[in-house]
Amino acid sequence: MATAPGTPAATRRGRTIHLSDLLKRPITDSRGESLGRVEDVVVSLPGNPLPVVKGLVTKVGGREVFVPVEQTGVFDGEELKLTSPKLDLRRFERRDGEVLLRRDVLGHRLIDVPSAHLIRANDLELRQQWIPDGREEWVLAGVDTRRRPGLLGRLTGRGGGDQDGQVFRDWSRFEPLIGHAGSAGLRGPLARIRRLKPAQIADLLEDASRDEESEILGHVHVDPELEADVFEELDEDQATRLLAGRSDAEIADVLARMRADDAADAVAELPQPRRRAVLDLLPPGQRTKVLTLMGFNPTSAGGLMGVDFLMLPQEATAGDALSELSRAQSLQPEALTSVHAVDADRRLSGVTTVVRLVQSDPATPLLDVCDRDPVRIGADTDVVDVAVLMSDYNLITVPVVDEDRRMIGLITVDDVLEATLPDDWRRRETAQPPDAHRGAPK
Repeated sequence: MATAPGTPAATRRGRTIHLSDLLKRPITDSRGESLGRVEDVVVSLPGNPLPVVKGLVTKVGGREVFVPVEQTGVFDGEELKLTSPKLDLRRFERRDGEVLLRRDVLGHRLIDVPSAHLIRANDLELRQQWIPDGREEWVLAGVDTRRRPGLLGRLTGRGGGDQDGQVFRDWSRFEPLIGHAGSAGLRGPLARIRRLKPAQIADLLEDASRDEESEILGHVHVDPELEADVFEELDEDQATRLLAGRSDAEIADVLARMRADDAADAVAELPQPRRRAVLDLLPPGQRTKVLTLMGFNPTSAGGLMGVDFLMLPQEATAGDALSELSRAQSLQPEALTSVHAVDADRRLSGVTTVVRLVQSDPATPLLDVCDRDPVRIGADTDVVDVAVLMSDYNLITVPVVDEDRRMIGLITVDDVLEATLPDDWRRRETAQPPDAHRGAPK
C-alpha cells in the first residue's frame, strides 16, 4: 500500500472507516467470486493503546467463519477481495480477549469515564496506522455517541461533526460493557472504572440495566474497599436489592468495611430472618457499633451519627492532636475535620478544627485552641433540627452527647445533606465541571 515517501512509519496516520459502512460489505475470493458479506469485526482487548482489528466474521454457506485481517487486501475498498486462495472454513469461535464490534459494542452502552455517564455507541471508527516495523494495522479508534439528527438537522447541517451528524470521540475515554467474561477478565481487574469516585460508580449503577449492573459490580468486587465505598453511596433500596442476592457471609464481608452507620442502615433493610445471621458474621467491633446504632430512631441524630471520631484527653497539646490525626488511618476523612477534648469520664470539654491545630504552636495546650462551649446535640434531636443548627453555626461536624455530656457519636455535613435532600436527588442530572468536555488527564 503506497505511503508518503520519507515519512517515519511510526508517525504516519492512515485512512478511517466507519463500522456501519463496513458491515454487509461483500467479500470475494482471489478470483473475484463472492464468498459472503462482512457480519462482524473482531478486535483484541486490551489494546496498547487501542484495540487492534484481528479479522472479520463472514457467513459462508450459512456458517460464520473467521477471515484474518491479513487476508482482506484493501480493507476499506468497495469490496474485500481476499489476498489468499485459502480460507479456513471452520466455524468461528471467539477466543478470550476478543470482542465482536457489532455484537458486543455497536448499539450497546459504554461508560464514558471522564464524565462518568453511560452512553450508547451509535457507530465506531476504525483507523489505519503503521507500526514501527513498517506493517500496517487497523485499530478501534473512536466512538460516535451522538444521536442521529432529525430531518431538520440534516437539511440545515446543524448536526455537527461529519455531514451525517456523527461525532467520534477517542476510544480511550470509554470502558465497554460487553458482557463477555473472558474478554472482561483480560481488561484488568478494574479497567478504567478505577478512575471513578465511589459516588460516580453508584450513579452508574443506578442508571444501569441488570446486565450492565452485574458487569460494573464484577469489576468493583475485586477491590473490597472500593466495593464497600460504593455500597455506602447507593440508594438504600438498590443496595438492599443487590445485597439480597448474596450469601450471608458475602453481605457481612461488605458491611464489615462500610461505615458503621451505613452498615446499620443496610442491616435494618435486610429481611428479618437474615439480620441475625449477618450480624453474627461481622467482626466484633463492627457488630457492636452496628447494634448500637440500630437502637436509635433513623430520623434522629442518633440514627444519623457515626461512632468513629477522634477524641483526646483534655491535657493533650496541639502537637499531640496532630500526631493522632496522622495515625487515624481507619477513620473517615469527613470525621477528621474536628478534634474533641474529653475529661477522664469522656465528658466533652471542647472542640477544635484541624485548621486551628495546624496554625497553633505544637506545645500549645489543646484546651487553649478549643471552643469550650461547643455546639452539641442529643441523640434524640430531629434530623431537620440538626441541619438547621449546622447551617446557623456553619458547622462541618457536630458532636452527639448524652445527658452527662459524654460523647457518643459525630454527625458530618455530608450525612445531613443526604438525609435532608429530596428523595429523588440521586436521579437528578449531576452538575458537570466547566472543563468536563476536555476529558480526564492522562
